[in-house]
Amino acid sequence: MSECTHDCSSCSANCASRDQKQIIQTEKLREGSKIGKVIAVVSGKGGVGKSLVTSLLAVNAQREGKRVCILDADITGPSIPKIFGVKAGVESDGEAMMPAVSQTGIKIMSLNLLLPNESDPVVWRGPVIGGAVKQFWTDVNWGENDVMFIDMPPGTGDVPLTVFQSLPVDGMVIVTSPQDLVSMIVGKAVRMAELMNKPILGLVENYSYFKCPNCEEKHYIYGESKVDAVAEAHGIKKVAKLPIDPSIAAACDGGMIELYKGDLLNDLI
Repeated sequence: MSECTHDCSSCSANCASRDQKQIIQTEKLREGSKIGKVIAVVSGKGGVGKSLVTSLLAVNAQREGKRVCILDADITGPSIPKIFGVKAGVESDGEAMMPAVSQTGIKIMSLNLLLPNESDPVVWRGPVIGGAVKQFWTDVNWGENDVMFIDMPPGTGDVPLTVFQSLPVDGMVIVTSPQDLVSMIVGKAVRMAELMNKPILGLVENYSYFKCPNCEEKHYIYGESKVDAVAEAHGIKKVAKLPIDPSIAAACDGGMIELYKGDLLNDLI
């Protein structure tokens, strides 16, 4: 184990020093920007559909009449612009960056909107990535919004620490999948929420089942769902199960998630 530097912002260890020094210093938005609630979408591992859940939650909120924005904090693997079909680069109002706007008016800030080519890799160290996330909060003219969804990178490393220590997150949505490791993975995310003193708003199990288009029978491709038991064990009251649905994949791949007609996740938050 490396020697403690007493800098909790760059360390994920759970120790007495962290408990004593866990002081949240919230970064300020630019003057003229206002965000009602900030909801982080997290996962204990990659590939479970976190960006999909972020997008569906944002689309649902927009359909309810809320003013919605998305901060794509997955700096090295940004996918929000592609899901929404947003390709225009970020512009400036002379003092701050202006977020891109989707077809239905959802504001989006993502590193992919700043790259010359969306396939260019981002090979940055942790502190630089964390700094970029802070800038997406402080240096963007977000305007007035009712809710911001933050698409987090997987795991419990530098960026989640930066977000929870620097941004006024009101709650978390945890995304997982049906495999046997689900309990351990969700447990890590729950423990992180406890350390950061953030409430868990709901638990989403992606790839939960496949519904046959002919007979409507549900088939549990990855085994029977365990998410209800896991949620109960951790005191999570709201649970949602997303099916394996080719139409959802097609909507994401085609940048048309806002046209998806399903009512998934409507009652989650």
